Amino acid sequence: MVDDVVKSSIFTPANGFTSGVEGPAVDKAGMVYAVNFGKQGTIGQITPDGKASVFVELPDGSIGNGIRFSKRGDMFIADYPKHNILKVVMGTKKLSVFANEPRMNQPNDIAIDSKDRLYASDPNWKDNTGNIWRIDTDGKVTLLEANMGTTNGIDVSPDNKSLYVNESVQRKVWAYDLSAGGQVSNKRLLIEFPDFGMDGMRCDTKGNLYIVRYGKGTVVKLSPAGKVLQEIQLIGKKPTNIAFGGKDGRTAYVTLQDQGNLETFRVDAPGQEWAMRQK
Repeated sequence: MVDDVVKSSIFTPANGFTSGVEGPAVDKAGMVYAVNFGKQGTIGQITPDGKASVFVELPDGSIGNGIRFSKRGDMFIADYPKHNILKVVMGTKKLSVFANEPRMNQPNDIAIDSKDRLYASDPNWKDNTGNIWRIDTDGKVTLLEANMGTTNGIDVSPDNKSLYVNESVQRKVWAYDLSAGGQVSNKRLLIEFPDFGMDGMRCDTKGNLYIVRYGKGTVVKLSPAGKVLQEIQLIGKKPTNIAFGGKDGRTAYVTLQDQGNLETFRVDAPGQEWAMRQK
């Protein structure tokens, strides 16, 4: 059941970003960021009223995908061609390679826990397989799970006790128990969709998951038990990712591949990452 009550609206003009638009994230000041503004290999910064500009250009050959912010306010970017996690110190825009892992197919989406550890999905699109990695605060990279389906969207629950990962091609969303040390166990199927792909996803403070449905042009809201609570219709058909911000953390921002832009709508609870950064 698609929700007609929640209306999505255009946030940035069409085709301001390339078709590689991805990785929306919101800093503590309410600025929105997404990759590939104007051309590939950039990070775009968008004001709360929708004005976009280039924030940083990545090193030659690097292209960003997922973006996350640490509690300190540093920006982390999955750089998929170079198998890197990049770090940007926000005040100075100093850019460095935080972690490099040649064994990765291509780090795609990233999640962050309350201890500022990162978790990266790592799809192999050619073989429809994928992995999950953990990146510790010292840049050490650990393989958590191999030989999965096409891993894509990833997030950590508000209590930091569950890790959620979806598989785009297989249309499955998995939940893992996440230990205090960042290990995963007890893998279980949360939901399997009969049609359309998935891409990025985010938790709200109630533990609900918002998952973008690539090709369907919707965002589906799931309860922590995997029940569909709501489905929000977008204007574009190929959403790639979602983040939360605004003054109260209840404004959703969605990147759209087919439109080369971002859309926005309101939700009933703040995003988990937004809430974590307010502390």
